[in-house]
Amino acid sequence: MLNKKSIQEIDVESRKVLLRVDFNVPLDENGAITDDRRIREALPTIRYLREHNAKVVLMSHLGRPKGKFNIKYSLKPVAERLSEKLGAEVRLAGDVIGESVLEMVDSLKEGDVMLLENVRFYEEEEKNDKEFSRKLASLGDIYVNDAFGTAHRAHATTAGIAEFLPSAVGFLIKKELDIMGKALTAPERPFVAILGGAKVSDKIGVIENLLDKVDTLLIGGGMSYTFFKAMGYEIGKSILEADKVELAGKILKKAETKGVKLLLPVDTTVAAEFSNEAPLKTVPAAMIPKDQMGMDIGENTSRIFAEIVKNAKTVVWNGPMGVFEMPNFAKGTLALAKAMSECTGTTIIGGGDSAAAIEQMGFADKMTHISTGGGASLKFLEGKVLPGIDAIDDK
Repeated sequence: MLNKKSIQEIDVESRKVLLRVDFNVPLDENGAITDDRRIREALPTIRYLREHNAKVVLMSHLGRPKGKFNIKYSLKPVAERLSEKLGAEVRLAGDVIGESVLEMVDSLKEGDVMLLENVRFYEEEEKNDKEFSRKLASLGDIYVNDAFGTAHRAHATTAGIAEFLPSAVGFLIKKELDIMGKALTAPERPFVAILGGAKVSDKIGVIENLLDKVDTLLIGGGMSYTFFKAMGYEIGKSILEADKVELAGKILKKAETKGVKLLLPVDTTVAAEFSNEAPLKTVPAAMIPKDQMGMDIGENTSRIFAEIVKNAKTVVWNGPMGVFEMPNFAKGTLALAKAMSECTGTTIIGGGDSAAAIEQMGFADKMTHISTGGGASLKFLEGKVLPGIDAIDDK
């Protein structure tokens, strides 16, 4: 792990601990939580603090209320679900700072847990306003960050507060850094990375960084068509980032120079329109008809990729292989998820759509690690500094 203090290295006994968590959970139109994984991931840190008699003040954002109070983005459903999970009442403050919040914090007994209202109800949060950070810091004695999903953002509750209080990371961030850090610095080999999703532009930094580390790089999803274009293939109506074709060509050359196997799909499943009902067929990668668009990797590619994944000792996956939201075009993503579940090495899912796909397909419990932050894990895989972790006290 990066050389940062962890929660076990600070004395929290009887102290007021400000704990930044990521409770940005999906809600349905009635305001009910549809997936509470992010709440579950925070439990080990919250339980540890309760067991060590801390007074716990939780902070999180939810959605994008744009710096204004909006009941639709209240953390009330989160407080209720968390109370169930902990078997203890988690009181929700009516605000984030101010007299009423101070009184509530002062009334906490050892082992009590309260939750501040949505920190993004204040525009100062995303602006990382110093005065706002100072007011928040005045609520506690210690700051702990366990919100990996927002660690790539320099906001008041993810970085600003750390200027004013002794700080540490919680168990979730520690786990993210330990597992992903080891994969990047001392992986067991063969080390395979799988990159998918729609855009090359989202993954340029990751590709560049991983080319120096992996043995094999598998590229699928919408981004593969930009690579095909760079190779002079006909890609029909497939998704294309025209301004990234030249870059894709350079990446292919770089991989060759470095002796990294960069594999693209050998066949692709195509359809005339972007619809699950559209008639589909599989064609060789270099022969996509002009009136068709690529929607998924083909069966041969699925087999080749799956074989490589099964024999790997470390696998990192970020981005689906096709339009996995449509059942007819989820086969490639499913084949890789299954291969990952059968791999005996370290298997890491880099958050975002890949995590959603793995959950949806029922393979989540077979993975070594599923990152809780899509954007944060991408930045980490790029080798970038994450402000929310950088701000924490060194050991």
